[in-house]
Amino acid sequence: MNGYPTIIQGGMGAGVSNWRLAQSVSRLGQLGVVSGTALDSIFVRRLEDGDPGGHMRHGLDHFPFPGIAERIWQTYHIPGGKPDGSPYKNLPMHSKKSSREFQELGVAANFVEVFLAREGHSNPVGINYLEKLQIPHLPSIYGAMLAGVGYVLMGAGIPVRIPGVLDRFVTHESASYPLQVTGAQDGDDNTLTFVPRDLSDREFVECDLPPLTRPQFLAIIASNVLAVTMIKKANGRVDGFVVEGPTAGGHNAPPRGKLQLNDAGEPIYGERDEVNLAKILALGLPFWLAGGYGAAAELSKALAEGAAGVQVGTAFAFCAESGLRDDYKRALLAKAIAGEARVFTDPLASPTDFPFKIAQLEGSLSELEVYAARPRICDLGYLREAYRTADGSVDYRCAGEPVTIYVAKGGKLENTYGRKCLCNALVANIGYAQVRNGKHTEIGLVTTGDDLAGITRFLPANGTSYTAADVIAKLTIG
Repeated sequence: MNGYPTIIQGGMGAGVSNWRLAQSVSRLGQLGVVSGTALDSIFVRRLEDGDPGGHMRHGLDHFPFPGIAERIWQTYHIPGGKPDGSPYKNLPMHSKKSSREFQELGVAANFVEVFLAREGHSNPVGINYLEKLQIPHLPSIYGAMLAGVGYVLMGAGIPVRIPGVLDRFVTHESASYPLQVTGAQDGDDNTLTFVPRDLSDREFVECDLPPLTRPQFLAIIASNVLAVTMIKKANGRVDGFVVEGPTAGGHNAPPRGKLQLNDAGEPIYGERDEVNLAKILALGLPFWLAGGYGAAAELSKALAEGAAGVQVGTAFAFCAESGLRDDYKRALLAKAIAGEARVFTDPLASPTDFPFKIAQLEGSLSELEVYAARPRICDLGYLREAYRTADGSVDYRCAGEPVTIYVAKGGKLENTYGRKCLCNALVANIGYAQVRNGKHTEIGLVTTGDDLAGITRFLPANGTSYTAADVIAKLTIG
């Protein structure tokens, strides 16, 4: 791949943008991107399912620390897979004091995902992280860089400290990242630190590993102000931007100003939320447009406005190579074909307070009665909020956990209304739903952009499924 990619495949959900999808897209000369969200849990559940195809073992065989790889394999792999009806082992939830073994798992999981995505071609692969999920950042990024990741993309926050982390990891130096703690006071030490040399199962000396290649860093933004902030305040080089509008799937930036809802209960976006592309262009960095750009005409329009290309998520989420469950793909493709596809921008679902796009699908948590029947359980904890306790220590709470527990931790009761457990739901979306008491299985909640109805444009004549190659061919036609 020479120069910049024209199409960036979105880093979607937890495991929807998996290594198979990213590999397929990068093989075709565009930028395939894996999702870095919850990769440690997904990796472990693949091992507990017996590692079908042996892909995780293959990746671990190339991990530069064989002792760590073997410990992980012996700890989590279940030959032949766990028995039907038995639960997955839940990992410890991330915390400021995560153990060395837990950090090792994060490094290895990110390494394996990127390594597999890069196999069989020489084009770059990217990885996408959410700034809101701060605690796993350092070991995750280091693992991705060990595997030669070409791009790191990050949104859902203001990631001004990530460029400096990339610079430090090139030479395997320790890196730090500030943990946002609600109620923090001056003098509190809320710094997350990761020391690569502590990982090795043998003495880590300079000659053990050569310097790594620094990946390109793309900040995902929704405003001109944020673009300027990244350039002025980042502690290292920002290489470009993904400019994402409110029609994109997943988390959307909240509307600027006072939140107002339309008759359907969705946030209303106005002129203040529109990005001035002329000002973005004047910053002198490449940018890609995202949210509603999954068509050839939209790509042409983006290029005419000075963009390097577009980021496309929804179209790739429903192609054959994505990690989304096949039954969910079939059901939502059928809805799109029938003209019945609906997407709701839910202002309450996410514990992050960011609006969250939800595809309306029978039997999923998008149905109020299905959501109401689910016990409030928080046992993955990726979206937990760190807060300062009365004694000055750091604890964690989630507006999707049991209400009494959340309120006892100082959370406001009104913050719990309508909140959904996105962590368990997103992992269920890709076929790793937790089983409880031998009978209760977690249920998915599919997120997609507003262009869900338009995915039929990628279907071959009389076809009911399509591939990543079909998407790229239709986007680049003409």
